[in-house]
Amino acid sequence: MSDLEYTVADGVGTILLNRPHRKNAFTLDMLDRWAEALRSARTDPDVRVVLVTGAGGAFCSGVDLDDFAEITTTLGRQQVLQDRVHRVAAAALDLDKPLIAAVDGVAVGAGMDMALACDLRLASTRARFSEGYVRVGLIPGDGGAHLLPRIVGQARALELLWTGRFVEADEALSLGLVLSLHSPADFPAAVGDLCRRLAAGPPVAIRAIKRLVRNGERVDFLTSLSMVAAEQAVVQSTADSAEAVAAFREKRKPVFTGR
Repeated sequence: MSDLEYTVADGVGTILLNRPHRKNAFTLDMLDRWAEALRSARTDPDVRVVLVTGAGGAFCSGVDLDDFAEITTTLGRQQVLQDRVHRVAAAALDLDKPLIAAVDGVAVGAGMDMALACDLRLASTRARFSEGYVRVGLIPGDGGAHLLPRIVGQARALELLWTGRFVEADEALSLGLVLSLHSPADFPAAVGDLCRRLAAGPPVAIRAIKRLVRNGERVDFLTSLSMVAAEQAVVQSTADSAEAVAAFREKRKPVFTGR
């Protein structure tokens, strides 16, 4: 079996980190396939939602240090971050479809950063998060210093980044790091239910909503309203919009085709 598996079924593209013996620590090869899967999902009409999850009761424990051990030069370290690690984060940012992280077990260092790059994070009650870079004398290498303050606020983000302490599942929920908590037994069903619900929605509208939310972080309010007007005109012209109206009037469940 592959260390990273990408499958598509029922509108959901699933990226499975599959190295449970190393708590799904990622290798350079996994990074390349991870970025490739995200880029493929962006343009694949059969994919409406992307799910990232880990095998064997862990999400991701960050980089596999053994795989990176031979990279010893300053230039080499910079290049592996920019050309391999950061391409996953860039592909996640470029994806205008829902990107969900299912966190069961540890999400540490770059593993936590990868979860932060997702739109929503669901967790089991045994999930644990840590921006543990500082404990090995490093700084967040995959976007944590940018993403974490936008989720939990600057002061709490600095505390977590400066200490590298573990955040248990209950605290993660209270901080807004995760959307919901579930028992390990119920977790797969809860994740599946959310993915299916999003996949059943109108794809054009859902993608437009994500773009508006993301762009709203960078533009003023009036510019955001102008973007809304442009996006709304497109959405209202789709067959899915007409189907939604017809289904509402006929009191039935709509069937969306992405057109």
